[in-house]
Amino acid sequence: MTLKLYGGARTRASIVRWYLEEKSIPYEFILLDMQAGEQRKPDFLAINPIGKVPAIVDGEIICWESGAILLYLVEKYAPTPLDFATRTTLAQWVMFANATLSVGLFVESNREREGDRLLTSLNQVLAQSPYLVGDELTVADIAVGSYLAYATMMVQVTYEKYEAIAAYVEALTQRPAYKTAILGM
Repeated sequence: MTLKLYGGARTRASIVRWYLEEKSIPYEFILLDMQAGEQRKPDFLAINPIGKVPAIVDGEIICWESGAILLYLVEKYAPTPLDFATRTTLAQWVMFANATLSVGLFVESNREREGDRLLTSLNQVLAQSPYLVGDELTVADIAVGSYLAYATMMVQVTYEKYEAIAAYVEALTQRPAYKTAILGM
């Protein structure tokens, strides 16, 4: 049975799609018409009673919330089992992306108050390594990188003061899986 990803146009489902594309995990994308309220109809509420996307159905497993889905996917589809320390570090970055970075970048009052501090700290981390965890792209980069890239598109955040972040976002947005999932190319 193929994993099913439920999402809408311009939703966080694209973050999950990016990871699925990067890892070549087969999936079926089920596009819900958010304007018509398909996410609030009984069929979808049986999957996510909150009525939000993204959500996945993978056999008997149902999971919703982009961060939870990313952590599920990395756990299930990792080529080798991840150790506890790695799982913890990945979860830390995914939660940072969803709970701290997204709010710090997309809520204007937070961006004015916390944006520079968050970006300066993140820039220092990325100045040490091209990726957040280890030597290759991980779910942490998908989570953090998607919000950094979205911020440039949606709220015109720029990274000229943050050289490492600028290079990171540029490298991520050139990836074929990013272009497929986020830009629809």
